[in-house]
Amino acid sequence: MFAITIEKAAASYDNFRTVLNTSGHTQVVTMTLQAGEDIGTEVHEHNDQVLIFTEGTARAEVGGETREVGAGDLVVVPAGTRHNFSNSGDGLLRLLTIYAPPDHAPDTVHRTKAEAEEAEKSGQDVPPPEHD
Repeated sequence: MFAITIEKAAASYDNFRTVLNTSGHTQVVTMTLQAGEDIGTEVHEHNDQVLIFTEGTARAEVGGETREVGAGDLVVVPAGTRHNFSNSGDGLLRLLTIYAPPDHAPDTVHRTKAEAEEAEKSGQDVPPPEHD
């Protein structure tokens, strides 16, 4: 069984991205963004994404809509939707995100956004094959 306390799990990692759990149909990832940092505009063609914010404030841009979100907020990004999340506060932005199906290699840890981008570009961060 994979079970966590959301706020404690998000606060336990200072990495840009840490994959906490990968199963056949979902993946749980914690992310920490520095002040002014963003996730980067992207589209997941085959993945729904749910983001749960635990600390800080963010500018959420999803499908052409923009709003401020923060601790206690949840945002759903349907597959195929252009999105970006930017830390709009002075401190850290912490969140957990759930991908369905998984979007990253199991047990992935990227200390920084630059490290994450390089791993994706080089093909080192590839999700596991889909399960039926």
